[in-house]
Amino acid sequence: MSNIVELASFYLKKEVSLPDFFQVSDKFNSEFLSVQKGYISRKLLVNGEKWLDLVIWETMEDAQNAVKEFYNSKPALEYASFMLENEGDLLHFSVQKSY
Repeated sequence: MSNIVELASFYLKKEVSLPDFFQVSDKFNSEFLSVQKGYISRKLLVNGEKWLDLVIWETMEDAQNAVKEFYNSKPALEYASFMLENEGDLLHFSVQKSY
């Protein structure tokens, strides 16, 4: 079975400071993501004003369960509060080959 790559793109609200955002992102990672079943790793990427959260999961089921739990998590909702609403995407890809 192949791993799942989750790509969540977003834009930060204009008033957000990077130090505050990184602090909330760290809390989101340590208190929510990293304790989810099947979590492997995460990278936070930026290109200009567009951000990308790249998360590796063991299975699609693990990724989908984390998405469901996201809305019940205070650290996750706090993290999302830094982002513009309806300006991003959430995609899941199955790893077919690694080099």
